[in-house]
Amino acid sequence: MAWTIFQLPNDRRAQLDEALRDEVVARQSHKLRDAATLGGPSGHLFILIDGSVEAVARAETLLQEIGTKLPAKEGEALRTRLQEEDEAASVGMGLFFTE
Repeated sequence: MAWTIFQLPNDRRAQLDEALRDEVVARQSHKLRDAATLGGPSGHLFILIDGSVEAVARAETLLQEIGTKLPAKEGEALRTRLQEEDEAASVGMGLFFTE
C-alpha cells in the first residue's frame, strides 16, 4: 500500500474536506491530526492518506494545491507515530473489554 502525509493550515480545512470527498480519495484510509499535538506547527493539520498507489497519487494532486507534502524522512517518522497511537488505542480498548 502507498501513503502520503501533508501539512496544511487550519484555515484550509474546507478545501481539505472537499479533497477528501473526491470519489477516489474518499475510499482510502485517512487520519487527520492537529499538527501541534504531534510536535508540528501551531495552526496546522497533518493528513495521512493510506491506500492504493493510484488513489494516493490522486490525493497528492489534490492536496498539493492546499498544503505541503512532508519530506520522506519526516513523513515516515510521523506515520510510525500515528500507527503506534492506533496500536496503543487498540490495546487499551482490548483491556477495557476484557476486564
